[in-house]
Amino acid sequence: MELSNLTNTPGSRQRRKRVGRGCGSGLGKTCGKGQKGQQSRKGHKHKLQFEGGQMPLVRRLPKRGFNNARFNAKALAVNVSDLEKKFETGAEITVEALAKAGFSDNKNPKVKILGKGELTKKFAVKGVPVSASAKAKIEQAGGSVA
Repeated sequence: MELSNLTNTPGSRQRRKRVGRGCGSGLGKTCGKGQKGQQSRKGHKHKLQFEGGQMPLVRRLPKRGFNNARFNAKALAVNVSDLEKKFETGAEITVEALAKAGFSDNKNPKVKILGKGELTKKFAVKGVPVSASAKAKIEQAGGSVA
């Protein structure tokens, strides 16, 4: 391939549209702009969605798309005293176990264990977020947090 062999691909270059050159050209008189009005005037530029002043289609349709609400779900608080009431000594506390005990629902499966209340039973907590005070109480009662 050499520079002397290069050509444009068919359809890549078009001739400039010559308007206003008589009726026989097909683009005489009004130059393809139709009859009177704002859009036929010289220098007219309008926004893409402009519809002559009526409410644009973009604003008439309802909004759809991304909404941060489902990613912004707050964790449900479960206190140490609630675990004391619902679980037996030596129980393993996981997200599934908390759901079975009725602490979380399908809408918001996030759960966090907080340190409010007293704890006397021994628990093994696995895969659940735990506050610092709750962790101290669980370990003080002989349990473990993983």
